[in-house]
Amino acid sequence: MDNQTPASRLFLIGSEASQAMSPELWNPVLEQLGSCWSYEAWDVPRDVPMSGIRARLLESDVVAANVTMPHKQWAARAADVATEAVRLSGASNLLIRDGLKLAAHNTDVAAVAGLLGGRYQRHAVMLGAGGAARAALVALKGLTGKVTIADRDPEAARQLLALGASLGMDAETAPWAAAQEQASRASLIVNATPVGKKSDDAPVWGGARLAGDAFVYDFVYAGHVTGTIVAAREQGLCCADGWDHLRAQAAAMIPLLDLAPQTDALLQHTLAAIQTKS
Repeated sequence: MDNQTPASRLFLIGSEASQAMSPELWNPVLEQLGSCWSYEAWDVPRDVPMSGIRARLLESDVVAANVTMPHKQWAARAADVATEAVRLSGASNLLIRDGLKLAAHNTDVAAVAGLLGGRYQRHAVMLGAGGAARAALVALKGLTGKVTIADRDPEAARQLLALGASLGMDAETAPWAAAQEQASRASLIVNATPVGKKSDDAPVWGGARLAGDAFVYDFVYAGHVTGTIVAAREQGLCCADGWDHLRAQAAAMIPLLDLAPQTDALLQHTLAAIQTKS
């Protein structure tokens, strides 16, 4: 390990990292800031031995790494120190190198909390039970009356249920179809699944009419408006899409990486340009 190599590389780690927008978002911003940093996608399949990944992140040229599916829970375990949001959720989407240690953060939690604005939710339906759903659940701590959880993987749903119980929530699991039906009466519907990545995907809850006070939170961003967001807008509902989330979680990284105050405005401008091009 060459400890004289200056830290200049940021990574996005995930099984489909090369398909994500993060490098296209961050690299123009870093260039405009006059930074020598670069942001790179690093495809890491689910079954790769992660000890080698951790060792690479501790090399002296690394600044930090964003972490996406399916490695957010690994990132929380791999860290030497972690924030309360990481400890509560058991997931991390940002590892920052500090010498020979990794510090885990979860800017997904900050993004969800900011976009929901602290509003109380009488009933939240969580569709999906991975790292994004964990972040959403932590962001809802003390702000929800009931949570219904569904995932195609029953074990993942049970693990999210245990997290909800540890947060003092009135939580339950439900079969997928039953949770979709409950969504029609919920005040918050969270899509923490890949549903919507295809342009012909139906709304994640199936398309029924939702309650008038419902807020729809869709983690998916794509080169099209997802069926989930199209349906929410057609019903005149408040919503946040994956682009909103991408911007909010990126903004939460600014103080953690000690970036200049103008970074937020640059992120918003660059993201708007990407969306226009998409």
